[in-house]
Amino acid sequence: MRILKLGGSVVTDKDKPFTANIGNIRRLADEVASSGFQPLIVIHGGGSFGHPVAKKHGISSGLKRRGQLIGFSRTHQAMVELNRIIVDALLDAGVQAFSLSPSTFIMTTAGRITELDASMIRAILGHGIIPVLYGDAVLDTQQGFAILSGDQLVTVLANTLGAELIVMGSDVDGVYTADPKLASEVHLIHRLSLKEFNGMVRIGEALNTDVTGGMLGKVREAASAVEAGVEVVIVNAGEPGRVGAALRGEKVMGTILTR
Repeated sequence: MRILKLGGSVVTDKDKPFTANIGNIRRLADEVASSGFQPLIVIHGGGSFGHPVAKKHGISSGLKRRGQLIGFSRTHQAMVELNRIIVDALLDAGVQAFSLSPSTFIMTTAGRITELDASMIRAILGHGIIPVLYGDAVLDTQQGFAILSGDQLVTVLANTLGAELIVMGSDVDGVYTADPKLASEVHLIHRLSLKEFNGMVRIGEALNTDVTGGMLGKVREAASAVEAGVEVVIVNAGEPGRVGAALRGEKVMGTILTR
C-alpha cells in the first residue's frame, strides 16, 4: 500500500481564496492513473479553500464561542468543495476514486487523532477503489472541534493500515536547510535522518495562511511512520512526472526521510 499526500499549495492557488489549480490537479490525476499502482490512498491539503476559512473563525484553537460553529461547518464545506474537484479529475483520468470525509470516522483530543474507524477504508481498498481524503474540520473530545491536518492523517493511516511508502507532494523539491522561499543560501537535503532533523534548529516556516505547520510540520508528522519502517519521500508535485515516478518507486529528486 502507498499513500500520496498532495499539498494544498500544489492543488490550489494559495494567494486566491477558493481557487483550485486545475492544471496541476488534472496533470497529477493523469500521473496517478499512469502509475497504475494499487492499493493507493490519496490525501490532499486545504490550500486556499480550507485554511482561510479556518483562520477567519479560529477553528484550530477549538470552540470558544457558539458563533464559531458556522465557521466549523464552512471549513468542512470548503474542503468538500475542493475534494469534489480533485475526485472529478481523478475519475476523468480513469482512476476509480471515491471521496471519504475524515470527520465521519475520526475524532481528536487536543488536535491529535484518538478515535479512527478504518473499516470503511479497508473495505473500499478491498474493492480496488482509491479513497480520496483530506485535511478536515473534526470533532474534538477536549476542545470541541479541531483542524485535522492531512499530514497527521497520512501518518496515522500509514501506521494503521501498514503502508510501505508515503509520497508527500509539496511545492518545493524537498526539505532544505532553510525555507527556499525566504532565504537565498539554501541547500536541498537529499536524505534526512530523524536524528539529523532533531538536531536542526530550523528547516522552514509556514507561509501565508497555512494553519497546519508547513514543511516543519510535515517532517514532524512523518517521523512516527519513518520510525515504524515506512519509506517517506518528499517531492515537488508541481514538477511534471515526479509524483508518478515516486509512486512507481523510481528514483526522483526530493528528500528521503530515514531513521
